[in-house]
Amino acid sequence: MVPDILPIPVGLLPQCMPRGHHISVLREYVRRDVRGGCNGRQQQISSSHDGGGALSPRLFIISDLHTDYKENMTWVKSLSKVRFRQDALLVAGDIAESFKCFVSTMALLKDRFCSVFFVPGNHDLWCRREGENWFNSLEKLHALLDACKTLGVETGPRNVQGLGIIPLFSWYHKSFDREKDISGFPIPALDVACKDYHACTWPQGLSNGDISLAQYFDSMNEKNHDLVEEIQRICHTVVTFSHFVPRQELCPEKRMLFYPELPKIIGSDPLEARIRSIHGEGGNPSACHVFGHTHFCWDSTIAGIRYIQAPLAYPREQKRRMNGGEDWLPFCIYRDGEFSDRLSPCYWSDYYAQNRREPDNTQLAPWVARRYYRKKS
Repeated sequence: MVPDILPIPVGLLPQCMPRGHHISVLREYVRRDVRGGCNGRQQQISSSHDGGGALSPRLFIISDLHTDYKENMTWVKSLSKVRFRQDALLVAGDIAESFKCFVSTMALLKDRFCSVFFVPGNHDLWCRREGENWFNSLEKLHALLDACKTLGVETGPRNVQGLGIIPLFSWYHKSFDREKDISGFPIPALDVACKDYHACTWPQGLSNGDISLAQYFDSMNEKNHDLVEEIQRICHTVVTFSHFVPRQELCPEKRMLFYPELPKIIGSDPLEARIRSIHGEGGNPSACHVFGHTHFCWDSTIAGIRYIQAPLAYPREQKRRMNGGEDWLPFCIYRDGEFSDRLSPCYWSDYYAQNRREPDNTQLAPWVARRYYRKKS
């Protein structure tokens, strides 16, 4: 999230728009934007990449596609239609703000990868330009999940040839942030800096201002309890993924951030608790969680779980990527039946591998201080 979940119970969804309308619109988008391919039907991932020998499928990850930007949609369309045909892709949220771009993007990805898994991010649930279509963000979520089902995109746990993949639905809450605040500078309030406060709409009882949304989205994962237990029992390796951040250590300290209030709108304690319930309180050698939202590339291991973020991000951010921009995406984290033991070079996770975190230090980093001193003057 730069300032700039599983199906919802029907009783919480206003029925102001027939479900059939969403499906007819979806079919028109797919017909117009995708020709051929494997959309709309389940596929069994092949056991071979080149026709010789039994190999596990490769697993690629990406987050924060933001294909409302023309440059990002062009990048998706440029992905090979041949290279990934036997592989799986985890898409960790923030595909697009508009329903049309969301459907087009997911159809294009499903046309290129054998299996595509998805969890929604905050931008996916924005309603500010689609008010006539979505009474609130939960209704839009319902429509997105219907679209995924029609396209053959997975939104629930699945065993892929011994590799367990578990999408986790989540939201953020302010109390996630436990580090000392920066004071004495004109830092915009959350409801000014964070567009979610205006672009998302929620039924009564749910709010960005407290933990209610984080708890609500986390409760959506309960319906998959039995599937998760089965995956834990039969899969030798398990990957979980979410859009939001499970631990504050996976974000730079406030003094390093242009918007120091960012940690209040990125993460979820219920999410980390659920990850630990799946991978074990102390993790395990093959435990891996993929996340998105902050647009910081990340690869680190904390308390026995490997945490990875590989965002496409906004066009203006891509050329500042530590690995040379978008050229390294989508990012492969699993091949030949195992993860690579070597952590990938990422600026901030590398920084914290070498430097102790100082959450009580409120002295702004020079590049942040320059911005705020200019504002004060």
